Amino acid sequence: MRFEVWAPQAGRVALRCEGATSALERDPERPGWWTGDAEARDGTRYGFAVDGGPVLPDPRSRRQPDGPDGLSAVVAQDRYAWRAEWAGRPLQGAVLYELHVGTYTPEGTLDSAAERLGHLAELGVTHVELMPLCPFPGRHGWGYEGVSLWAVHEPYGGPEALKRFVDRAHELGLGVVLDVVHNHLGPSGNHLPAFGPYFTDTHQTPWGSAVNLDAPGSDEVRAYLVGSALAWLRDYRLDGLRLDAVHALRDTRALHFLEELSTAVDALATDLGRPLFLIAESDLNDPRLISSREEGGLGLHAQWNDDFHHALHTTLTGETQGYYADFARAPFAALAKTVTSGFFHDGTYSSFRGRRHGRPLDRTRVSAHRLLGYSQTHDQIGNRAQGDRLSASLSPGQLACAAALTLTGPFTPMLFMGEEWAAGTPWQFFTDHTDPELAEAVRRGRRREFAAHGWAEEDVPDPQDPATRERSCLDWSEPEKALHARVLAWYRDLIALRRRHPDLSDPDLAAVRIAHDEGARWLALRRGDVRVAVNLGQEAAVIPLGLSRARVLAAWEPVRTPDADGLLSVPGESCVVLTQE
Repeated sequence: MRFEVWAPQAGRVALRCEGATSALERDPERPGWWTGDAEARDGTRYGFAVDGGPVLPDPRSRRQPDGPDGLSAVVAQDRYAWRAEWAGRPLQGAVLYELHVGTYTPEGTLDSAAERLGHLAELGVTHVELMPLCPFPGRHGWGYEGVSLWAVHEPYGGPEALKRFVDRAHELGLGVVLDVVHNHLGPSGNHLPAFGPYFTDTHQTPWGSAVNLDAPGSDEVRAYLVGSALAWLRDYRLDGLRLDAVHALRDTRALHFLEELSTAVDALATDLGRPLFLIAESDLNDPRLISSREEGGLGLHAQWNDDFHHALHTTLTGETQGYYADFARAPFAALAKTVTSGFFHDGTYSSFRGRRHGRPLDRTRVSAHRLLGYSQTHDQIGNRAQGDRLSASLSPGQLACAAALTLTGPFTPMLFMGEEWAAGTPWQFFTDHTDPELAEAVRRGRRREFAAHGWAEEDVPDPQDPATRERSCLDWSEPEKALHARVLAWYRDLIALRRRHPDLSDPDLAAVRIAHDEGARWLALRRGDVRVAVNLGQEAAVIPLGLSRARVLAAWEPVRTPDADGLLSVPGESCVVLTQE
């Protein structure tokens, strides 16, 4: 088979394949590329040595059986016999479920996670969003320090296990989305600098030198990232990708990398004849990210909407630290603005940033399904000192209200694993670094970060302690217990309502109507003929709905229909969904 590698600054490159070493030749058609042939089959171990240096894994490795520092292995992509016929599932109308393979089950593998996919099909979600799967040092971690952007973490089961997972999901009618990290790699196990200018000091990121998107050599680096993205979608039959922290992609070229990527993904969707989509994580509040390329945008299909989370979280908890300060002055008003305008910060002053932030979103043009709404994510739970979920501090009624606002609102809803049954397990920050110095640096940095917010060092879990990961695994006995079962039934009911009533999935932001009372702590949402009334106060609230003939579709606590004056009495810390008759 043909082996090839990009090493533009090398004087010589050797291939080490099954114990034999041979010299590669320069490719006369592609500057900087080296190629050569060797006998190989599925599973054959190999690597490259640049200018007599150590044998390193292939930057485009499809498999790292012995981790990021080991040899690569050949993967025959056509070896797997797919069972499910799959026409794809678009983002519009979706309900996503964020899942971390390493803690979704105690076993922490793709195969064990696949055995639990029936739960998600019964819940009613449409897509599973997997947190990163690229290889990283050790066995357990969040996955955001991955390397080998074309490979699957071996302790999760490797490439064959991912195909089995996707196949099972598709058999159940579930799409699969993968979280990918293009803004940094490693640092541990990152061998790319030995091959070429994959990074540049022209820009800096929180993780060090930036990925080279605009300096000399960046054409090939961009092709490396685009090729990786297309490989996930094509070879593993994924339905979409979530792009981590795209605001950290430093690119000054006229054609932005994200536009190049979205163009390539749309072309692949046409070739495959099924929908594919890209979801960005961005803190820029810039509508151009999700505007079409024809309109001068970058052409991504959706983005996470942290403004909705922050407004909802502040409304629920009253927390005011950090970025929540921007939403805490009038949280109900902040939530109302976000639900009707898309962004809270749309050119407004951010006290957290000390400047104006964001840009207005044209709600008559931008479909609300392009914004993901959520009450909890891996970031917003795991980046708390103790990884506490909302269920650790809120009443069941408050959790029900959070679910109602997320699942009946205009945005594409996303849940974080275990949220649907008010999981009692935390989700903490954990690592398994094999480099002792890096492990200690992460441990110290974590404690120092939270000490600045008043946490005692001993109260911050040690990321390297295996117990930290073990505490973060879901407890699958919980859904059968009374309180958890009631919350789970509520989530199922709300998702079913969203599916049955088109008004609840209508992506027209301009059609959303909302009223609220900051002091009485209630909020009412109008979605066509459907009304959603939420009372976060401890006492019953009388909410003017403006309709007297209504039918209750779902209620956390029993309620009577509105009286002749259109007034609805909602118990404290409860919510109700009604339809006009």
